[in-house]
Amino acid sequence: MEVGKKKMLKSLISKVMKGVPFLAPNGARSRRVCYVSDIDEERENATRVPEDVKEGHFAVIAIHGEETKRFVVELDYLTDPAFLKLLEQASEEYGFQQKGALVVPCSPQELQKIIDNKRLDVTS
Repeated sequence: MEVGKKKMLKSLISKVMKGVPFLAPNGARSRRVCYVSDIDEERENATRVPEDVKEGHFAVIAIHGEETKRFVVELDYLTDPAFLKLLEQASEEYGFQQKGALVVPCSPQELQKIIDNKRLDVTS
């Protein structure tokens, strides 16, 4: 991979992790998430991370037209080349202003295929 692309991907992963506080590798055990848009709004809009998003995982929503599906995936997917391509597409389409679950512009079947392929790679 080219040096420029590596830096871009590293920056993208860093921004995703900063934007989703429960992914931050600071060892914090808090399950409370706050989004900064303005200080008063931040206090009112604190939300809980859903119970199905266990430590070491994050939520991803695949959207293609009207078709949507939510997935909970392991942090290891942040290093998977196919998943990183989806993150690049998401940053181009949505920017880094997303709140809550990470939204990727692909069909649920495409994301399921990426998840299944990674699982096959791990087991073989």
